[in-house]
Amino acid sequence: MTHVPTAAPEPVLDHPAVQRVAAALSAFGVRGTITVLDDAARTARQAAVALGVDPAQIANSLVFKAHRPGGAEESLLVLTSGAHRVDTVKVADLIGLETVERADPQFVLEHTGFPIGGVPPVAHLRPPATLVDVSLARYDRVWAAAGHPHAVFPTSYDELLRITGGQPAEVA
Repeated sequence: MTHVPTAAPEPVLDHPAVQRVAAALSAFGVRGTITVLDDAARTARQAAVALGVDPAQIANSLVFKAHRPGGAEESLLVLTSGAHRVDTVKVADLIGLETVERADPQFVLEHTGFPIGGVPPVAHLRPPATLVDVSLARYDRVWAAAGHPHAVFPTSYDELLRITGGQPAEVA
């Protein structure tokens, strides 16, 4: 069953994380409006069902622990199509890292300021290095999280590159 987004309930749009994303999007000149979903969309599949789109049109914001040669650890944001699984070995090799591993919820919250399921591509507490899945370029419109499991916004591949300063990459 497809759930079409309805009028935005005030609490979600007033949530501080969503407000932070809205301010960042406005500062970048993003025209897409934050949409509030009836149900939480913590996965690409859930978001796609709620929006009536293909899961490949969901730009998942996945946070990884990136280990630099010599042991330094930092966050890495990979914006990937909801149809893909990130190949961490490929990503590590691509950008010269020793290893890349999926971050735990506490690491994600500490580095981004957002909980898993609502991590947007922008407005992070510590702006991470970012890779943007080239497969998202196939679509005129993709959807990304807006700081809350019920909030998303429409964007495009080119806009994701612009607003994140991300690097195009084949991540799957």
